[in-house]
Amino acid sequence: MTQPSFATHEVFNQSPPFCDVDLFAADRPLVEAVAANGGASAEKELSEFGQHWGSAAMAERGRIANENTPKLRTFDSRGNRRDEVEFHPAYHELMARSAHGGVHNSTWDAQGRPAGGASEVVRAAKFYIAAQVETGHLCPVTMTRASVAALAAQPDLLAKTMPVIGTRAYDPTFAPWWTKRGMTLGMGMTEKQGGTDVRSNMTRAERDGDGYRITGHKWFMSAPMCDAFLVLAQAEEGLTCFFMPRFKPDGSINAVQFQRLKDKLGNRSNASSEVEFVGAHATRVGDAGKGIRTIIQMVQLTRQDCAIASAGLMRSGLAHALHHARHRSVFQKHLADQPLMQSVLSDMALHVEASIALVMRLCRAFDQAPNDPGEAAYMRLLTPAIKYWVCKCAPGFLYEAMECLGGNGYVEEGILARHYRESPVNAIWEGSGNVMCLDVLRALSREGEAAGAVLQGLADEAKGLPGAGDAVAFIAKAFRRPDGERVARLAVERLALLAAAAALNKVSPRHAELFAATRLAGNHASMYGAVDLANDDVRRLLERALP
Repeated sequence: MTQPSFATHEVFNQSPPFCDVDLFAADRPLVEAVAANGGASAEKELSEFGQHWGSAAMAERGRIANENTPKLRTFDSRGNRRDEVEFHPAYHELMARSAHGGVHNSTWDAQGRPAGGASEVVRAAKFYIAAQVETGHLCPVTMTRASVAALAAQPDLLAKTMPVIGTRAYDPTFAPWWTKRGMTLGMGMTEKQGGTDVRSNMTRAERDGDGYRITGHKWFMSAPMCDAFLVLAQAEEGLTCFFMPRFKPDGSINAVQFQRLKDKLGNRSNASSEVEFVGAHATRVGDAGKGIRTIIQMVQLTRQDCAIASAGLMRSGLAHALHHARHRSVFQKHLADQPLMQSVLSDMALHVEASIALVMRLCRAFDQAPNDPGEAAYMRLLTPAIKYWVCKCAPGFLYEAMECLGGNGYVEEGILARHYRESPVNAIWEGSGNVMCLDVLRALSREGEAAGAVLQGLADEAKGLPGAGDAVAFIAKAFRRPDGERVARLAVERLALLAAAAALNKVSPRHAELFAATRLAGNHASMYGAVDLANDDVRRLLERALP
């Protein structure tokens, strides 16, 4: 009997999986941006990291961790309160690899002081690479790294915790932090009645011997399986920062009671929680009544990571789109050889080049800020501006990347749908767009002379680029207006674009010229590809984006 033919099931004209690639070496703009900002000596280390995270095994872990979302286990089988969050093993494997790479602590020395050198730049390259594979687990990673800056306000506490934070081990066991091989830290600021306005917080702190008892509620607290949290609460002296461990000093479970896990648009692998503190034990961090001043040191670093992660998501979107276009044939030609698709992809590649040059330049400022007042001023003024621009660009960019793959980009089997759902959180987390703009205005009002010097420095670095002079004049005029808040978004965007052009000019002057011509000298069209680039520039941009 003749067997039926299943020729209609033959698979052809589909791109192979984009995996088993060195995510560092295959990204020439990243390699050059790292080198331009002092990290050239780490090339071997970063290539090893890029190879591991670019493997098919890591891609699979990212998929599984997002398909098997965290589960809250409030009680054990005997009715005892536990408040544990259960994760799939794939999540723990991602966390372990990030910890092994020092993504959570490599910018600090053993005493919790800035490590110096190019540690911020090198660590940012790793964060950017990991974000391309799985971004959700990076929430506790970034908060653990950033918490050290806040703990520095309480040297005795930092001295106790740093030996555990400082290891490159990930220990997921639910146990007191001082018994573990490594630890993670989270943060709880937001309450129901006011997200941005933390001064309206109602959570109370009452003295209890050498510590405090905290009673209240947090509307968002991430990540709930961290070993301790930095939280804000109203003490007698005013809003104060506290260190709240999951276990009390006697080893019993602290009264940190999770009400539910948030059902989020994206960020599915990571647990974000709503929590009640029922007289939870905590230790003060920093001066009483100075909670915002204490925790803002942490927030500055988490904002930096928001921008790095968004740049990584866009890079991944570009790489997957370009990889697909090089393997997919339409009208007897590969998509990557079609002039209109080349225009789209090269314009996207130009945007990513500028983004990575900009975030690496910001990280160099973080490296040098402790010893260089000019770099410290750059860091304070540009961090909110860069977070604003890079994070807000990501969702639209990733939509364009999805469209390059057509229907294959829209389905959940591919990574781009996950990237697209993930992308809005970085613009929302740690201060929305308006908050970033207000922070730029605040930096200008408090440090007008230093901010002016930063703007002049950008003008010098971008000198000769199309539209740079007009951009400088517009920014200066806009920020002097008595109603400057009304045009703050426009001015902050121009500031970020100017900074991106200046940063890219140090890495690739020709592409800085193209970026300035299409973004500063005129209004860039709202759709990628609506530019007129020379054929040689198109070819060069695409070759640099992915060999």
